[in-house]
Amino acid sequence: MIHQYNVNEQGYYGEYGGAYIPEILFNNVEQLKNNYLQIMESDSFKKEFDELLKNYVGRPTPLYHAKNLSAQFNTNIFLKREDLNHTGAHKINNALGQILLAKRLGKKRIIAETGAGQHGVATATACALMNLECIIYMGEVDIERQAPNVARIKLLGATVVPALSGSKTLKDATNEAIRDWINNTDTTHYIIGSVVGPHPYPDMVARFQSVISHEMKSQLLQQVGKENPDYVIACVGGGSNAAGAFYHYLNNEEVQLIGVEASGKGIDTGHTAATLTIGKPGIIHGSKTYLMQNDDGQITEPYSISAGLDYPGIGPIHSFLHDIKRANYMHVTDAEAMAAVVNLTQKEGIIPALESAHALAALHKIHFKSTDTVVVNLSGRGDKDLTTYINYLNENDYAKQN
Repeated sequence: MIHQYNVNEQGYYGEYGGAYIPEILFNNVEQLKNNYLQIMESDSFKKEFDELLKNYVGRPTPLYHAKNLSAQFNTNIFLKREDLNHTGAHKINNALGQILLAKRLGKKRIIAETGAGQHGVATATACALMNLECIIYMGEVDIERQAPNVARIKLLGATVVPALSGSKTLKDATNEAIRDWINNTDTTHYIIGSVVGPHPYPDMVARFQSVISHEMKSQLLQQVGKENPDYVIACVGGGSNAAGAFYHYLNNEEVQLIGVEASGKGIDTGHTAATLTIGKPGIIHGSKTYLMQNDDGQITEPYSISAGLDYPGIGPIHSFLHDIKRANYMHVTDAEAMAAVVNLTQKEGIIPALESAHALAALHKIHFKSTDTVVVNLSGRGDKDLTTYINYLNENDYAKQN
């Protein structure tokens, strides 16, 4: 489907991607690389996966014409409601796909990393469904700020292991998960939650998430009489929801693709996660991509109010799309994202996840025509962020301002 934007046989998007891994992981990654496409394209896999997406996840998710938001921005805004998926975000699409893959590869134990907790919940959910052992690595800071999701993960029967090093967030959870994988290569499948990591993970995750843009096309055709919007907007941490939302539009250059990173307290403050804005190419977690690093090449600590965007790297497909200018990447501060949370909640009665709010905040930064069709991928719901919202709103007295 993607042609020139697809990963090549060596696992690269342009110069980005590849598999920079310790020798002990070589057999596991090779096994995945040699089998994932054949398994995913088999009739039995497709049947089981499609049935789960429909009857367990609740797909297709609605494409909702947000009339109040449209009036505010004087354009036609649609929200792709990934927040209505079982478990509350797009993450379940990939978790279920990889669980089915792991079972066919004979793996009995599943590990995963998580930041906002949504991938952790999705993986624990899939493991409960398939009766597989599940270990979730999560930064100690994220465990505290995403307490509802930690409770869900434990209730689902999975073990939560805190990452206590570095900034104690997503990067560090990923490091711990990779260490576990190195020590348990025979029995364990590592479900990476985003389009990051060594090949074939970025391509595999993008394919599982491509259901988002696949549905968008038929839904737009039904609602506005054309398959292609003028804009697709999605938040980007590692970038899986954006990769899924962009996937079926990559070849159509009339569709403007907008990825939105978290600039935290500002790109010049040292408290940011806007990788493509301030990063440069290097190696992180098994692939070559843009990452935040100092002059000596040491990875710098990211910061975002949003646990799911608090990552110093980005998926290699996004580095490639950025370089060739096929997608435009913007950045949004904590304050702008919080204003977008309040705006959507009070305009449409939908409380978005903090990650998704970054995509919504970008609406203020783009000049739309009144005739434009704009799709914002609402990647997750805000239940998990309510404590952050309550604290932030109390501190900033939002209720009186609005």
